[in-house]
Amino acid sequence: MLIKNSKPKCIWKIKSTLGEGVHWVPDLNIVVFVDIKKKKILFFKNKNKKKILNINKEIGFISHIKKNIFILGLQSELRVFNFANKKVIFSINIESNKPNNRINDGKTDPEGRLWFNTMDSFEKKRSGSLYCLDKNLRLHQVDNKYFTPNGPAFINKNNFYHTDSRKKTIYKIKINNKFKIIKKTKFIKFNKKDGSPDGMTVDKNNNLLVCHYRGAAITVFNSRGKKIHKIPFPAKNITNCTFGGNLRNDLFVSSATKGMELNDFKKFPLSGGLFKIKTNMFGKKTKAFQSKYLFF
Repeated sequence: MLIKNSKPKCIWKIKSTLGEGVHWVPDLNIVVFVDIKKKKILFFKNKNKKKILNINKEIGFISHIKKNIFILGLQSELRVFNFANKKVIFSINIESNKPNNRINDGKTDPEGRLWFNTMDSFEKKRSGSLYCLDKNLRLHQVDNKYFTPNGPAFINKNNFYHTDSRKKTIYKIKINNKFKIIKKTKFIKFNKKDGSPDGMTVDKNNNLLVCHYRGAAITVFNSRGKKIHKIPFPAKNITNCTFGGNLRNDLFVSSATKGMELNDFKKFPLSGGLFKIKTNMFGKKTKAFQSKYLFF
């Protein structure tokens, strides 16, 4: 299939320092995403319905559970939070023995299990890990020794793509039903001119869409790692993407201004914005995180 898309449209000129974790919530018909460094959660329904909430810690992702209840990936904490009454329902400490680590990217898999990454806030140490929180609220460390982990993007419940952005490498990983890695291979290695691979998602045909940090683009690779499409952006640091909309063929994309210089802003004036693209690709249905141990 020949992939087609509209020109990226900046639907919110928010100028995020480090926009990330873009997430479509079908039940509420909204896009939510975060600004990690500004400690903000951003809600977008349309140009007249936007909301910004401050949080007390750096936040790497936000994922929907039900109604006004979300799970937040914070510095050293997973927090289940009700935005209607502003109450914390449940909290899990994460890597309290690593005070300089923070949670980065995160999302649910086809089974509704929550996956997320940790990393060194200063991006110097190889102290990052990949975790999965199952429906029994058991935490599994699936992989470790990452500089800047991003993803994962799921092919199915046992196979996914995962990235170390600093190493410019995307891995293809297979796990067993006990969350143990049984196969891990290098899938794609970025060149310096391409920037670094950042957030990712997979469409219904298992094509992988990869955001280019410092590369002003999203590239689409097929399941064999062949580049089959590229979408240029008027923003330098493309950080995360997800399918949404009624048919799941709209692509919502976050970006960042972190590390940019004056000349960069002249060339990429919409950096930090939230973008929307119409495509002829379709995203997979996602499941919200649920647990029988969370009562609300």
